[in-house]
Amino acid sequence: MGHVNDLQAPPAAERLAVIDLDALRHNVRHLVRLVSPARVMAVVKADAYGHGAGPVARAALEAGASWLGVAHISEALALRSAGINAPVLAWLHTVDSPFAEAVAGNIDLGLSGWELESVVAAARELQIPARVHLKIDTGLGRNGCPPDLWESFVGRALAYQEEGLLRVVGIFSHFSVADEPERPETDLQLERFRTAVAVAEDAGVDHEVRHIANTPAALSRPDSHFDMVRVGLGLYGLSPFPGQSPEQLGLQPVMTLKTTIANCKEVPAGQGVSYGLRYSTAEPTTLALVPLGYADGVPRVGTGGPVWVDGTVYPVVGRIAMDQMVIDLETTGIAGTGKDLVGREAILFGGAGLPSVDEWADASGSINYEIITRISGRVQRRYTDTGSSQEAGQGPAEPEAAPEGSEA
Repeated sequence: MGHVNDLQAPPAAERLAVIDLDALRHNVRHLVRLVSPARVMAVVKADAYGHGAGPVARAALEAGASWLGVAHISEALALRSAGINAPVLAWLHTVDSPFAEAVAGNIDLGLSGWELESVVAAARELQIPARVHLKIDTGLGRNGCPPDLWESFVGRALAYQEEGLLRVVGIFSHFSVADEPERPETDLQLERFRTAVAVAEDAGVDHEVRHIANTPAALSRPDSHFDMVRVGLGLYGLSPFPGQSPEQLGLQPVMTLKTTIANCKEVPAGQGVSYGLRYSTAEPTTLALVPLGYADGVPRVGTGGPVWVDGTVYPVVGRIAMDQMVIDLETTGIAGTGKDLVGREAILFGGAGLPSVDEWADASGSINYEIITRISGRVQRRYTDTGSSQEAGQGPAEPEAAPEGSEA
């Protein structure tokens, strides 16, 4: 029997990231249709780009994703601990990575070279064959086996497969400039990948999946889809292409970042604002305090970033501090009156009708990937869904209503 409190809405959060799982499912279904018959790997590394790995993984799988992808084994183990048993690939390792736990947890491992022997040692000790994906460096220059060592690497893996110590499940690589479709390097990487796959197949690799496409390639390069695409940014409803909105790509932003106005006061002309006094008011005005700062993941350099309040978008003025930022309302006569904005909702970014993640990326000289991923744990998450929603650490909550001036 549930507790009575389980039926009550959670306390209001002072700082809140609302995660729209319906939007996420829409994105997954759209991408599944777009890349079919290739499968979709939902990339949920970095706590699902700040959205919450567990809820996002479940929603993505429900919507048609076939695999999950993470960087670290620890992230994959957390998914297993949460009861998620879908295929999951972890691809970034150190000498201290828990390979034995990964093999025991039926976690696929991306390998570039030196890790092979460490994984085999774990498999031999456990007497459980490891599932591995061999990575070829086709031009990104990070992880991946160098092309001149590829044939030898594949041969070593097949020798261990003959011993029953592993199964070569996949062959993969990663694009470097797929978000710039006009550049020729993507064609060169594709050619190198096809060559590497052919070498592996000629050597006897009977793979299940070949994968190289990320979100931009999934959206723009059908010739790169092979058996599976790895979708990260697109999963969260954001565009990888400058000048193209999520809506133009059929995607819906998933995260809305918001708080409430914490203070509102009238100031004279010449009033300096925030550390360094890089901004001062040109005339008497009203300043409003927004209680989000770089400790919450908002970039310190994001001066000029947009904040939506009561249907109007105001730019941040002065430096963003650890816990707060300031907007200039460019009016007087409201502080301390019934028109005071204290307690009113302040939204930094969200979906249609609201400021975008890309606007904050532009204000910060960054990219949309970083803006969402850096939102800190001090900001509570609330998951909205058809018929249900839940705030991290709280009981069930009512679905969030769209703010005035926005489109549902």
